[in-house]
Amino acid sequence: MTSSILRSPLSTLTLALGVLAAGPALAADPSVAVTAIVEHPALDAVRDGVRDELKDAGYVDGKGFKFSYQSAQGNVGTAAQIARKFAGDRPSAIVAIATPSAQAAVAATKQIPVIYSAVTDPVAAKLVKDWKPSGTNVTGVSDLSPLDKHLALIQQVVPTAKRVGVIYSPGEANSVAIVEALKKAAQPMGITIVEAAAARTVDVPTAAQSLVGKADVMYTPTDNNVVSAFEGIVKVAQQAKLPVLAADTATVERGAVAALGLNYYDIGRQTGKMVVRVLKGEKPGAIASETSNKFELHVNPAAAQAQGVTLPEALLKTAKIVGAK
Repeated sequence: MTSSILRSPLSTLTLALGVLAAGPALAADPSVAVTAIVEHPALDAVRDGVRDELKDAGYVDGKGFKFSYQSAQGNVGTAAQIARKFAGDRPSAIVAIATPSAQAAVAATKQIPVIYSAVTDPVAAKLVKDWKPSGTNVTGVSDLSPLDKHLALIQQVVPTAKRVGVIYSPGEANSVAIVEALKKAAQPMGITIVEAAAARTVDVPTAAQSLVGKADVMYTPTDNNVVSAFEGIVKVAQQAKLPVLAADTATVERGAVAALGLNYYDIGRQTGKMVVRVLKGEKPGAIASETSNKFELHVNPAAAQAQGVTLPEALLKTAKIVGAK
């Protein structure tokens, strides 16, 4: 049996206005849209960790759930375009990997949950006001580096080092914050930080070359442009016998002497747990931003030899992974 309801023109208009005010409806099936500023091993591992955590929680792509991914290929403008597209698609949540993509996502929507990941300092990046629950649509997981431990590692590998050259992107808020924090941490240790700015990925080898004769060792933070062009740094390091240490453990396989850093796949799993909480109804603004304290030491003796240093035996014994794959 069917029935009809007669509506006056005024009630019809009121209903239409109500629909417009509510905006486009969320998709019937849950969905998660993931974006990263660039593709490199660490950020790819975050993406894979998020996807695997969702699978384990029963959210499998194509089975009543949609998982989508887009990389901005290192372009901030493209990151903004992706964020606006995702906002228009109205997924259940947006996962934004690395600072530029997270900033773009937060700028694109104030309603759709945004869970950032692999953002070193979300406060400096203005994603959240502090580390407490934000009360907004934003939460996430930071890959904050233990800078004091990194400087101590540099002293273990190169005991005579007094000048540490840091290659970073001046346009990335987190990288600038890291350099300032390094300066503060280095001062009581009698270490001087020598800056080498690289605005674009193509500028990274030149920035590395500028440190030859000015630094005793090179250090690369979790800077996406720098990590993307890491092979260019290694080439300079080998030619100049200027060892390079890093914050990203994935770079050890690519030629860094050593790195003390986080397991980015684990960060992805940690981020995925947050996404599951949101999919099950928790408000992102009620979930405090998190960090990880599961650090791993990776070393590459072959790279050390090529760059003119010998790794101490004590360091080799404490390393989780020795050598390149």
